[in-house]
Amino acid sequence: MKRLEWIKRGITDYKSHTGVSYVGYFLTMGFLVGLLVFNSVNLGYNWQWYRVPGYLLTVTEEGLKAGRLLSGLLITLKISIAGTLLAVVFGLAAALLKLSDSIVGKVLAGLYIEAIRNTPLLIQLLLIYFVLAPIFGIGPFMSAVLALGLFEGAYISEIIRGGILAVEEGQWEASSSLGMSRPQTYLLIILPQAIRLMIPPLAGQIISLVKDSALVSVIAIYDLTMEGQAIVSETFLVFEIWFTVAAIYLSITASFSFLVHWFENRSKTR
Repeated sequence: MKRLEWIKRGITDYKSHTGVSYVGYFLTMGFLVGLLVFNSVNLGYNWQWYRVPGYLLTVTEEGLKAGRLLSGLLITLKISIAGTLLAVVFGLAAALLKLSDSIVGKVLAGLYIEAIRNTPLLIQLLLIYFVLAPIFGIGPFMSAVLALGLFEGAYISEIIRGGILAVEEGQWEASSSLGMSRPQTYLLIILPQAIRLMIPPLAGQIISLVKDSALVSVIAIYDLTMEGQAIVSETFLVFEIWFTVAAIYLSITASFSFLVHWFENRSKTR
């Protein structure tokens, strides 16, 4: 019972501090941007914002076409979506193994979670790309998706496990009295109730995955970050391009956060 109360209290605290975190984040970002602008003026930096729109959208004879930054954004979104789906699969599998009666399953899940959570994502990404990818014939894109899926899946597994443990024990007893098997109990009784508890921390983990996807630029994937680096090296528009890239990442994560909060509030009213 103490563990159940601890899990519920942690989820409640997460929800209560979300709004404060957003306010603090925007205030901090505003202060840093103001500081950078002030210093750039003192250094005599020549702002050239008029050149940035061309890297977002370009006008051709066929009409508007995505610029280099939007093309990189598309790659980032593809990697993030595929990585999220894979992370949920790994996380669910690891969580169920840790909750199972199999000693081997618990050991394997524990080794996976501890090994992944205690090593940097960058090292895992490089190992997968330079060691596993040549053996299995995996390209850079799939290497990035696999690395993100494994890394975030280790954290998601604990979120899923906590959500399952937060479901009242009486639900297990009721399903057992109805003659349901363990898979049926998970699918029909436990997981539908646990999902509502898991939504806030899962949303935070998915946002982390989107931000962590910026690391895939080290294996020559021209995502949003890589395109930003290439443009800066060619044009020396350091502040303009990096501010734009940061604003794009912020718009993605903030939009997803607001969508999750809207869905969560809507589910409560039903």
